[in-house]
Amino acid sequence: MLRLGITGGIASGKSVVSQMLRDLGFPVLDADSLAHDLMEPGTPAFAEIVKEFGGEILESSGRVDRKKLGAAVFADAGKLTKLNAILHPRVEQDMARRFAEWEKSGTTEAAFVEAALLVEAGYQKRLDGLVVAWCKPEQQIERLRARGMSEQQARLRISAQMPVEEKLKYATEKIDCSGTMDETLRQVEALAGKLRSAGR
Repeated sequence: MLRLGITGGIASGKSVVSQMLRDLGFPVLDADSLAHDLMEPGTPAFAEIVKEFGGEILESSGRVDRKKLGAAVFADAGKLTKLNAILHPRVEQDMARRFAEWEKSGTTEAAFVEAALLVEAGYQKRLDGLVVAWCKPEQQIERLRARGMSEQQARLRISAQMPVEEKLKYATEKIDCSGTMDETLRQVEALAGKLRSAGR
């Protein structure tokens, strides 16, 4: 079974590509959701995050307020590094376990992990290939503004990540998400076909 990554800048289309692959029958692990689960109260990561960032990043319910935490870490590279040091090793452990389960079940030619920071975290070194979803930077800003961010917040989030042209250098497959959904789907179907014929 091939272990593949899906990444791309924020709002570049990687979640859309992941969903298309799921619809085509491939298992896709969402590493960002995994990280959110690891931050739930009572987990070791939760305790470390509160110790590192203080109680002001908590909601009244006692859970981590991801918006407040995001605002703190995306404005300060040192804080982002600290948060990643808490979460990344745990996410990676879970990822390896999930891949092993899928491989054991023998039901698929390829399984994917989707994460915004796959390359930044060095995960791609432990994968068999990397799919990079991309679009034009102005489209990213437009999409983030549609999600309720100001232009300044959107630019801050984009600049906290590796530039797309840098990420594309690591790609074994590229999916251009700057066109219509149908155009994106055609590229994803072509990738799925390639993986299935390689697995036979």
